[in-house]
Order: sequence, then C-alpha cells, then structure tokens
Amino acid sequence: MSLNEKLPNKTIVRISKAISFIEENLSDKLVLEEIAKEAYFSSFHFHRLFKIVTKETVNDFITRKRIEKAASFLIHKKEKSVTEIAEAIGFTNLSSFSRAFKKFYGLSPAEFRKETPSKFSKICKEESKNGQVEVRFEEYICNIQNALNWIKMNAKTEVKIVPEIKVAYISHQGRMDVIGDVYNRLMRWAIPKGLMNQPDLKMITIYHDSPKITDPNNLRMSACMTLSSEVNSEDEVNLKTLPATKCIVSRFELGFHEFQQAWESSFVWMSEHGYKKADKDPFEIYHNNPNEHPEGKSIVDLCIPVE
Repeated sequence: MSLNEKLPNKTIVRISKAISFIEENLSDKLVLEEIAKEAYFSSFHFHRLFKIVTKETVNDFITRKRIEKAASFLIHKKEKSVTEIAEAIGFTNLSSFSRAFKKFYGLSPAEFRKETPSKFSKICKEESKNGQVEVRFEEYICNIQNALNWIKMNAKTEVKIVPEIKVAYISHQGRMDVIGDVYNRLMRWAIPKGLMNQPDLKMITIYHDSPKITDPNNLRMSACMTLSSEVNSEDEVNLKTLPATKCIVSRFELGFHEFQQAWESSFVWMSEHGYKKADKDPFEIYHNNPNEHPEGKSIVDLCIPVE
C-alpha cells in the first residue's frame, strides 16, 4: 500500500486543489501559507501531507514545475527569449533560473533550446552512476513527411472550438500505464449514482505534464467523466468545468500501442500548419468503450489547445 492510499481521500483531494493552485500561479510569488489555505490546512500540516502525497517538498515541487514549464516554452515558444521565459515562470533573476535549469536538465536554457531545434527531439532524462542527471537526445522514429502521411491516413484533423465541458475527475500522479485503475475508481463512484447511464457520456484524460519533459513517476493526469446534471464532489472525486478552447482535434481509432505515434503526429501537424500550442493542457476525449470494439480500439479525439 502506498503512502497516498493510507491518507483519507478527502485529504488527497484537498492536496490536489493546492497542486492546481500552484500550477495556475507559477508566474507569481507562491507563499506556503497561501497555498496551504487553498487546501484548508495549517502550514505545518500541509507541508507534511504534501510530501506524503507528492513525494516532494512544496518548494521542490514548485521549482520542478517551473523548470518543466520553462522547458516546454523553450521547445514550443521559439519567439520568447530566455529572459522572458524566466520571468514568465516566476524567476526574478536570470542567473538563478539558469543555475536551476542546468541542475535539473544538465544543460543551460540556451543549450537546451539549441539541442532541440527539430520537432523530433525526444528528451530522456536518465540518472548516471554518479547520481547526476544526464540528458539524452534522440530523433523520433519517423520524419516529418512520414508523420504527416500517417495522420492523414489514420485521422480526420480540424481546428475548432471544443465547447465547455463539466466533468467529475480523479487526479493521478505517476506512470501513464496505470490510468485505467484510476478510471475504475471513478466508475465505482459513478455507478451507484446512475452516472454511467448519462446520455452522450464521454471519458476524458487531461495531461498536465508532458512525458517529453517530466519524469514518468511525476506525470500528472486527470481521469474525467462528463456530467449532464449536477452532482456533489465526495471522497477522492472532484468537479470542474473545462472552458471552451480552440484546439487542433484529431479523430482516431487507436490500439493501445498507437497513442504515442498519434500524439507525436498531431504535434507535427500543428507545427507544419503554422499553429502554436497554447499554455493549456492537451486532452483526449473517448467516444467508446474499447472493450466493446471488435478490435479493442478506442475511438478518440486528441485535442491540442492552440493560440
């Protein structure tokens, strides 16, 4: 049993609210007392519980999220200078930002940007024998044209406004391949309430971190289900409304092992058609139960928010 599982579900939900507050305010000065207030804890208890849930101190978590957001900006926001990026993520001093970034990725921000000029640079962080973090850069398995051809053959892609969606969700931190267990917990909550019988029910996975940037054990996701009526949040289940968002939407019919290629190809399509990723989280909207598909495939929209 993990430490998270020993905590009451309501405690985990309250910590999750604090995490969302941090992620939404990375450009501001974040004070422990204010963050703890978001979770309705005293500073002392919040600091202890936060580390149990996330395996990181509050300060370490904030620093990591800022550095990872900076890495995303360096990849996707070529028009922003390193100084502008440092300011956008809450660093008031460029030298302290550069030191923190290099400590995390093993490269200065400028070197990192230079090493990732291609849309197909895949960042893999590995820990060497001496405990230092090393960064390995590899090309993706396909070139630009192959990716464009693949998405043309396998998806219908368009740019549109995805309307506002009300959801119930459970937050998850950790490896992507166990998100199915999180959905099972969400459905166990929903079934007694009759929510699995809602008309036009959809499941949605929101990716709060990029696997290109964040360690697999630190990836944050939300397992969501759409709501057509009012319900109350309880246990580990929380509620929120996803705002209407301009997205590149690619409709696929995918087997489990095709999702990575689908996402990579969707980002290639975005770049090659002149769109820039917005500072919002990508998400998947599922239109079927893959267990009921003759080939076990998911009919899914991959949605990339764009400016």
